[in-house]
Amino acid sequence: MQWDTPIYQLRPGTSRQLTTFCPETRQKTLRVEPHQTLTLAQTEETGVITRLWLTFPGWFWQHWNPNAEIDSKLLRSVILRIYFDGNAFPSVEAPIGDFFGVGHCEYRPYLSKFLGMSSGGFYSYFPMPFEKGIRIEAENLHDSIPADIFLNANYQVLDHLESHTGRFHCQFQCGENTGSEPMDILCVDGTGHYVGCAISMQGQEYNYLAYLEAPEYICIDQDDIDHPQIVGTGLEDYFNGGWYFRDNEFCGPYHGVPLKDTLRSMISMYRFHEQDAIVFQNHLRVCFRNPWEKDRLKPFRYSSAAYYYLDEASPLPKPVPDKGSLLNVYRIRDTDHQSIP
Repeated sequence: MQWDTPIYQLRPGTSRQLTTFCPETRQKTLRVEPHQTLTLAQTEETGVITRLWLTFPGWFWQHWNPNAEIDSKLLRSVILRIYFDGNAFPSVEAPIGDFFGVGHCEYRPYLSKFLGMSSGGFYSYFPMPFEKGIRIEAENLHDSIPADIFLNANYQVLDHLESHTGRFHCQFQCGENTGSEPMDILCVDGTGHYVGCAISMQGQEYNYLAYLEAPEYICIDQDDIDHPQIVGTGLEDYFNGGWYFRDNEFCGPYHGVPLKDTLRSMISMYRFHEQDAIVFQNHLRVCFRNPWEKDRLKPFRYSSAAYYYLDEASPLPKPVPDKGSLLNVYRIRDTDHQSIP
């Protein structure tokens, strides 16, 4: 089955939907208490997820519950995990905000072909095939706010998957960079192809975007960063922009900048590879490296979600870090947290 089948062409399988709604109790959500991990949806069938949508309160003011505690850090504190084929390890693991394209503990409406944040909702149209079932899980790392999660996942039940059907993966990373170090977003072993990333970056100093000088260095089936198979001209160039995205925010089907705040040195970008997917046979490293002299560069912090398919569901190269590392940001917009170390 081709996931980009023309709309007029008849398709195999049977359509189903996983949901958090329970008709018997009329409850639409599943509550993930602080420090709790909960399975949101699962099936043991064979098929492919064709759409994943979810939302939850807690990060915005609630008109129906005006005294409720709110904290935008919940967008970084609720971790999405997806398990394929009965495996005990997840092949997708990322904070919900970052998985759907915007870090910084901030919600920013934008639309693209594969991911988006649409007027309060979060959606993914990345196809996610599975042979022996799928399980979707959430962990709430917040200390006091529960996550009441609404979720719907459309999927096609199939008799079998075609040969060479890959499994979807998402690797999350975050950290601090002095400015001159390589910023790795993916280093993985296996056979597959890389289909894009979403990166959020924030300079330590205000009004600083020189971290965008860093071109992509992509090492295919080897790990010599000094001799990459693919190298570019700048980080914003990789995201199909120019001049530090001089005309500010935009969103398109395959690339965009949902968030740009030059004063606060904050930016979120995405790019998806479809026809230009990066194919590898045994190893792939994707990183960004600034060519400027070290004394011209300043520290920044970043978070990234890298999306790729492998020939089988595999453990992620790195787990999501601890809560302290996840929330180690310079500043969060519209909060009192504006400190700069």
